[in-house]
Amino acid sequence: MTKKGVLAWVHGRVQGVGFRYSTQQQARELGLSGHARNLDDGSVEVLAWGDPEQVDSLINWLKAGGPRSAKVERVLTEPHQPQQEPDRFTTN
Repeated sequence: MTKKGVLAWVHGRVQGVGFRYSTQQQARELGLSGHARNLDDGSVEVLAWGDPEQVDSLINWLKAGGPRSAKVERVLTEPHQPQQEPDRFTTN
């Protein structure tokens, strides 16, 4: 099976509102691995790795605003091939 990787940077009110944990829950429900971590500039970096359709579903969920507690202003994405495939979805 072909896997797809996408790095996303989510900007807006996305720190301190449970965003990473909601993203982790959504990713796990989709069967994805990767991570969600806070960055110093107030954004959240998300690595989504797995089935291409499921990766696209997570990215669409992020672009639609993610969890209700967040206020997503923009999501930037780029394809990404990790050096080592993640085996689960974590929050850092």
